[in-house]
Amino acid sequence: MQKIYIVEDDDNIRELVSYALTSADYEAHSFESGESFNKALKTLLPDLVLLDIMLPGEGGISILKSIKSSENTANIPVIMLTAKGSEFDRIKGLELGADDYVTKPFSVMELISRIRAVLRRSSSPENAPDDKCREYTVDGVKLLADKRSVIINDEEVALTFKEFELLHFMMQNEGYVLSRNKILDKIWGFDYVGETRTVDMHIKTLRQKLKGCSGIIKTVRNVGYKVEE
Repeated sequence: MQKIYIVEDDDNIRELVSYALTSADYEAHSFESGESFNKALKTLLPDLVLLDIMLPGEGGISILKSIKSSENTANIPVIMLTAKGSEFDRIKGLELGADDYVTKPFSVMELISRIRAVLRRSSSPENAPDDKCREYTVDGVKLLADKRSVIINDEEVALTFKEFELLHFMMQNEGYVLSRNKILDKIWGFDYVGETRTVDMHIKTLRQKLKGCSGIIKTVRNVGYKVEE
């Protein structure tokens, strides 16, 4: 039975979601704060985390950043629970590696459907690192897939989880034009309607971090991007 951790400070929402997950044959564990969640995370890793952005003490964005920056937890899928209209937090969550988001108030059935979709994608052989030991080099930018590392001039470049996934995907397809929708589908799992600028934001930060080698990422007007010499 797959384990899902619910991090939500609202008692009613926490109880409702926990009941719905149990009824859907998931093992649900609920936490009202980041502190209790972090303690549990050190003992037993879940298959997925439902994470509220607005929490007492440590906020959801900070918790997400910790999850995605740790080698032990980086691959755990995270669905953010966001308040209506909190666009900045939603975009920030996607930048840091969130796999999906659900806006409150939400339908429990929709939430279960989103959970199933994310779990299906994360366990799909199609998403397995089939080139785990591969190295890619384009104009001085070296990407080591097995170490999740990017190196320029013998110095490692610090990338977020999604930035690395994006660069990895583009370097795998060197020379090919990748549309924004194709990138969204591959890196975020489905087409975020109206969120194609998420790709543009990630491309912008990637170029900044690649500095003198940023020219390997080419913009193809009205289509998307490609990586090439």
